[in-house]
Amino acid sequence: MVDGKPRRGRPAGGKPVLTKERIVTEALAMVEQDGLDAVTMRGLARQLGVDAMSLYHHVDNRETLLNQITELVLAGIELPPGTGVFRDDVHAMAQAFRRVALRYPHCAPLVLTRQLGSFAALAPVEAVLSTLRDAGFPPDSAVHATRSVLAFVIGSLLREVSAGPTFSGDDLGGVERRLAELKAAGLPRVVEAAPHLAVCDHEEEFEFGLDLLVAALELQLRAP
Repeated sequence: MVDGKPRRGRPAGGKPVLTKERIVTEALAMVEQDGLDAVTMRGLARQLGVDAMSLYHHVDNRETLLNQITELVLAGIELPPGTGVFRDDVHAMAQAFRRVALRYPHCAPLVLTRQLGSFAALAPVEAVLSTLRDAGFPPDSAVHATRSVLAFVIGSLLREVSAGPTFSGDDLGGVERRLAELKAAGLPRVVEAAPHLAVCDHEEEFEFGLDLLVAALELQLRAP
């Protein structure tokens, strides 16, 4: 106590001690609950029940905080051991990242936008690059392939958590009316695909897209 007031940044009796780990964990939870734009240093301090200035003893600024959230997400990836089979290893790594991304869908896109240099953040990158280099990709192509796979995984995730089928099968009368409108509009391919557009198996679509991407990478390897 100083002049009858609690010291700035010191938790009241019984409250958890403020640490960087606690700050980052709470910030991650805020992103998942309210979105990335909702996370400010002042808002995070209110959530933690501390003075905003006390956060700066542990985190330099909001940009640093976002980097540390990203590192926490990456640290949760449990990469399986490599098998030496290129297709299997790419699938396994993509699925490992997808599992973490589905756990933190609003934080996962940060992986595409943050420039990270910590060992925790670079470990998954090292694993992916190792698989690609062992398969025969030169360093520059391995980087392009890594970014392509990552963009596909996160793009698929964004669709999975925010979009449904193109058509809903719940309102059968509405479906019939919609199909009649599409036929009249001269969209026969959409009409014939309507039964498939009315359902969306995200796991199946993820595997389908990943198969296409891996097949393209294998073609790249065989190219002169």
